[in-house]
Amino acid sequence: MNLPPLRDPFFTYRFRRRLHVLRVLLALALTFLIIRLFEIPHSSWALVSTIMVMGNLPHIGGVLDKGRQRLLGTALGAGSGLLLLLLPPTPLLLPLGGLTAIGVATWWTFGNRHGYSGLMFAISLLLVIGDGSHDLGVGLWRAFDVLLGTLVGILVTVLVLPQKATDMMRFMLAENLERMARLFHAHTTASAAVDIDTRALLKATSSALVKQRGLVDAIHRERRLRRDELDDIISLQRRMLSTIELLLETHWTTRAGHDQIEAMTGLRGEQHRLARELDTLATQVRTGQPITAEVAFFDLQRYARLATSAVSDEGRMLFSPSGYLWLNRELARLARELVERLGGLDRLPSRRLRRASGRKWARRHTARSDEGARDA
Repeated sequence: MNLPPLRDPFFTYRFRRRLHVLRVLLALALTFLIIRLFEIPHSSWALVSTIMVMGNLPHIGGVLDKGRQRLLGTALGAGSGLLLLLLPPTPLLLPLGGLTAIGVATWWTFGNRHGYSGLMFAISLLLVIGDGSHDLGVGLWRAFDVLLGTLVGILVTVLVLPQKATDMMRFMLAENLERMARLFHAHTTASAAVDIDTRALLKATSSALVKQRGLVDAIHRERRLRRDELDDIISLQRRMLSTIELLLETHWTTRAGHDQIEAMTGLRGEQHRLARELDTLATQVRTGQPITAEVAFFDLQRYARLATSAVSDEGRMLFSPSGYLWLNRELARLARELVERLGGLDRLPSRRLRRASGRKWARRHTARSDEGARDA
């Protein structure tokens, strides 16, 4: 059974910004419809709460994590505000009580992963006590509006074309592997040092690693991968990228060293094979297949004599060829380790993605058959 396009995980990833905008607008429209239909007083706070909730929840993992914090902070903040309104009217009671409660909440949530609950506590409390008029009815309606907007935002994020943090991580990993394969392959055929396109690829890969790190808690909440597994995957990518950067620099240290590297028969073939293996791994990750890619061992012994006997025109020994060879072997070792880690993750393969990729392949195959029929 093929997945319809709207249920294709790659579709929701590719158009994640547009879909998030759609969810935000839909949630606001739904909130507006509810408050108009039931004529809820002070309803503008419901709309404000909805946009606050939706602004930072693009994927399900974020909903499960921060959504809980938002509800907890909203309930406690609104409850504290109502409690202050129920106390006998006293000069400066509301401002001093509100400041004290917010100070305590900020103290307890400072520097930990529940900081968002503290923020929502403060916002909800301030919305309820308002200008300090001690109007309990206004406070109750504001508390209700805040909870209504929060719940609408969370439900729309979860139910309407949801984006999974695990899928985002998967596609970012695949894209990084493709970028590193391109970088590694490109430098073996380049005729100059690092160019603008190469620097852009390095920057994009590094930026994706930062984004992956920000998804760790959300992915953990989706109960598919553990934090230590994600840390290992991100760490291996970072080390592979660092190794490729060193390869680029080592390759162009001296012209004499470059000539020695070029004289190593078969080296380019091994490098191109490793680049293809990284591409294969990227395809398997993206399409949800079991990880069966094989990264061959990078044999340095055959180049040992050329590497250890390399000298410059002035007769000084060159160390760059030896370092360059070692970095190639290290990149292959890290790639093999990444394959082993990914292959050991039972919940990494995805039937949804395999069905979606099968549908895409069938569509491309049909299109090619039609073109062949027209040509005939």
